[in-house]
Amino acid sequence: MDRFANLIKIPPQPAARLLAADSVELDTPIAAPAASPVEVVLRELDSKEAWVDMVRLLAVALPARERVWWACIAARDMLAAGARVPPPLAAAEAWVFKPTEENRALAHHAFQQAAMKDDSKFCAMAVQFHDGTLGPGDLAKHPAPPGGSSMAAFAMNITALPHSGLPFEVAIGLVIERGLDIGRGGSGQVKKPVLEGV
Repeated sequence: MDRFANLIKIPPQPAARLLAADSVELDTPIAAPAASPVEVVLRELDSKEAWVDMVRLLAVALPARERVWWACIAARDMLAAGARVPPPLAAAEAWVFKPTEENRALAHHAFQQAAMKDDSKFCAMAVQFHDGTLGPGDLAKHPAPPGGSSMAAFAMNITALPHSGLPFEVAIGLVIERGLDIGRGGSGQVKKPVLEGV
């Protein structure tokens, strides 16, 4: 099965256009034509083992709800068994299931109140900036930083990597598979690899 086929949730626009819209640049030179869709660029990045750039592109390409959900799954990697779900993560998940302005306001509040060491604030930040504005209410009259939501989702996924208990290459591979599954319309609940001798 082609991992990069049937990414039905990802807009059929050139990857270069989606990256430019969020002021995001890949570190890896791309040989594919500028008009290439996301799946073509992902395939090339994969062939070059440019996994961080794959995460970067998925963060830009996934629509808002899917992007936030992807970040929330990563945030849950950081929770100890039985730990209380931090307010920014809880608010972001609530918005994914019911993307109302009220829930966006709750995510904004959770982001504002989050402790410095609470990295799940990136999930709430991805909600706050999801439509390219600064937030709910009067904040919606002002533009957010370009790519604010996608950068927050990218940061959440990368920050969570050391908490998976997996080697870097395996952990980032899991993050990518989750993003691809969500891009195909799945839940992103991809089975964690089981390592021999661990």
